[in-house]
Amino acid sequence: MSTMRRTWALLRHAVAFELTMYANLIRWIARRPSVPPGHEPVGYAQAVTPVMSLWIFASAVEMPLVHVLLPWRTAQLIAIALGLWTLVWMFGALAGLRIHPHLTSESSLRVRNGAFIDVHLPWDAIASVTTKEVELPTTLKSLQPLDTDAGTDLRVGVSGRVNIAVQLREPLPVSTRKGDFTPTQVSFWVDEPREVAARIRERVSSPASRRQP
Repeated sequence: MSTMRRTWALLRHAVAFELTMYANLIRWIARRPSVPPGHEPVGYAQAVTPVMSLWIFASAVEMPLVHVLLPWRTAQLIAIALGLWTLVWMFGALAGLRIHPHLTSESSLRVRNGAFIDVHLPWDAIASVTTKEVELPTTLKSLQPLDTDAGTDLRVGVSGRVNIAVQLREPLPVSTRKGDFTPTQVSFWVDEPREVAARIRERVSSPASRRQP
């Protein structure tokens, strides 16, 4: 019974993931980024876009070649269907990064990765911010917690990298689709780390954002 529940849970997750890819693509085509009123976007897809575009181009070129090389009609149709699905999926994945930027508002910083990761950090919970590019152990996971002597560093990577780290005043409980965490630091990737760090410092140092005694 437990195995059956896990199977259904994985199936639901896969279907939700697939539908989200299509929704991302539709919003990208319609130029409707996920930026609520009162929020400013902070991009993080600039570095990964050329790489993903190259993969998309290679997949598109591969489709007619496969059609020529395969001698069987059925195999050709299957290969074309898989190729089209792969193209749509990759476009959807890229669209997710483009239409779901990080966000800043009067009250908080939201660290995101596509439609699946959204970590809310109130300004008064942030102690400091530093910039340093770090390679993560794997590029397969966009959310990678690391236990350190100072606590948990919750890393939201793009292509297995982060380049900015927000130190929290104290451990902060956060909920994500991948589980609950209590980090003391949140690291993530942005297109312009120095500019973003300056914006965060300005917000944190403003009287309206300081923690009240």
